Amino acid sequence: MSAAQTLPYGSWPSPIDAGLAASRDGRPEYIGTVGPEVWWTEPRPREAGRRTLVRRRAAGSGTGSEVSELPAPWNVRSRVTEYGGLPWAGAERAAGGPLLVFVHFADQRLYAYEPDAPGAPDPRPLTPVSGTGGGLRWADPVLRGDEVWCVLEEFTGPAPTDVRRVLAAVPLDGSAAGDRAAVRELTDGRHRFTTGPRLSPDGRRAAWLVWDHPLMPWDGTELQLAEVTAAGELSGARTVFGGPDESVAQVDWTADGTLLAVSDRGGWWNPYRVDPDTGWAVNLCPREEEFGGALWKPGLRWIAPLPDGLVAVLHGQGSSVLGILDPESGDLVDAAGPWTAWQPTLAVHGSRVYGVAASPRSAYEVVELDTAGGHARVVGAQGADPVDPAYYPEPQSRTFLGPDDRQIHAHVYPPHHPACRAPADELPPYVVWAHGGPTDHVPPVLDLHIAYFTSRGIGVVEVNYGGSTGYGRAYRERLREQWGVVDVEDCAAVARALAAEGTADPARLAIRGGSAGGWTAAASLAATDLYACAAIIYPVLDLRGFAEETHDLESRYIDGLAGPPQTLAVLCRERSPVARADRITAPFVLLQGLEDPVCPPAQAERLLAAMRGRPVPHAYLAFEGEGHGFRRADTMVRALEAELSLYAQVFGCERTDVPRLPLETSS
Repeated sequence: MSAAQTLPYGSWPSPIDAGLAASRDGRPEYIGTVGPEVWWTEPRPREAGRRTLVRRRAAGSGTGSEVSELPAPWNVRSRVTEYGGLPWAGAERAAGGPLLVFVHFADQRLYAYEPDAPGAPDPRPLTPVSGTGGGLRWADPVLRGDEVWCVLEEFTGPAPTDVRRVLAAVPLDGSAAGDRAAVRELTDGRHRFTTGPRLSPDGRRAAWLVWDHPLMPWDGTELQLAEVTAAGELSGARTVFGGPDESVAQVDWTADGTLLAVSDRGGWWNPYRVDPDTGWAVNLCPREEEFGGALWKPGLRWIAPLPDGLVAVLHGQGSSVLGILDPESGDLVDAAGPWTAWQPTLAVHGSRVYGVAASPRSAYEVVELDTAGGHARVVGAQGADPVDPAYYPEPQSRTFLGPDDRQIHAHVYPPHHPACRAPADELPPYVVWAHGGPTDHVPPVLDLHIAYFTSRGIGVVEVNYGGSTGYGRAYRERLREQWGVVDVEDCAAVARALAAEGTADPARLAIRGGSAGGWTAAASLAATDLYACAAIIYPVLDLRGFAEETHDLESRYIDGLAGPPQTLAVLCRERSPVARADRITAPFVLLQGLEDPVCPPAQAERLLAAMRGRPVPHAYLAFEGEGHGFRRADTMVRALEAELSLYAQVFGCERTDVPRLPLETSS
């Protein structure tokens, strides 16, 4: 091997370009089984960001045997609560072949699809037309006889909060496609939010989760139970588990009719056996680990019962692994393999468990675990490594100390290149990544967006600041009424620690984040002079405006993050980047989707107006057709290249492989 070339940090050449990073963005989601076949949704960034439904036939083996069943423009994605939820369900037809029901993103209608039927007919609509992305929305379906039971979200007025949600039954014969009255409502809508029903094996009971404003699902949820009558109605719905101070993240039934739930009543999301009549619950695996997470979307699944009585579980601190739990003994055996993080989607067929997992050396892929033999293998992946894995960074999971000696969890990705090194007397620039949510977390897995920077000589550190999931309820509660304080302090503490120990150049620190992370990035610029620049992506920037303009799910989120409505005006002046724009002196790039219902463009526009007349270099890039979270390859390419150009200009790095981002001062 030839000697490494000596080049300054930030100027290294890299085979990981923005187009490659964009093409590998996203991951498989919503895995399920239809008989012995495995199905899931998968992103297509180069096809306008749609999600297709992928099928892996039982006769296939290894990777590469999957096929996309729905061509463009079909887009399998729900908009319930804007973040969506489980968008499909399937079952084997008596006549042979699968019957699929799915939500099409463009019109939010439910469709039935029989891919093996003679003549390969197109999907046929099951629900009425309700306008593009409005009116009626559906999620978390389950097939029951000649109906599909699911969540129905119905908008009743022009405001984002003019909405009701119920459990509903949609006939499979298509009679509701032109007749809203043919949809049977199963619940009365007295609860603001609901997941879809989980039916007991004998079909006589249904269980689901509900919660109400101002609570978020990680604050307090209730497990509802009802009898299913012979006429297919829900009778005697009642709360049997959970409450306002307890988050129940999932409910499911075992093959013998035992009710299982994942609750944080002990401070950690653990699995419980629940008596459906009395609500008496037994913790099946009491550990200071998370067996659940934030229920941002209905249909997430952290546990999955197997036919033999064992339970597949995702568990851990910070990131999760797949294990098999014996609910009688409490014994828990983890699956062998390189995967260090699993997504909350599990499916079971016989003795086989299917999930979506990743590692620091592999992106998210579909994994099959044979519980009979203990062997795990990849059965669905994006293909061979697009570049030599020698260019991938190796994350270091570390714990730092913040104010009051509180622990802060983070993953450090040092600059890495197999053929480049920096001068011995140079320290690398680092970018602090603040994740979204903020009730969420990031695991240490391969992300080509991170490798895009580290392979060029720019370090990245992802911070799971106070308020993040994965570390118990007390860690989540650190952010209660402290948003814009704890998250800002924790990110700054990690950045300062890296600089103090000689890992990062203290003069070349940046911060970036999207959504809630965009808030943290912008608030950090207003709160400290630590950072040389920032990338602020589809952000929250104005607390009061966010509470008034965002979608229904998060319209009361601010109550817990900042404080009750009567204090919001004061807190907005104290913390909002828009109100504190006069304190921002570092350059920044602001990236915004113009069709974002969660963080509307008005948020970004207010910050730009507040910066008018200030001599702070900045750029604003707005993207047509993009919502909350960029999905189109061309958008991601332009955003990544703009971000790199910002860092190159501010950090003094020589780069000719990306267009120069014009940085202007407002006049």
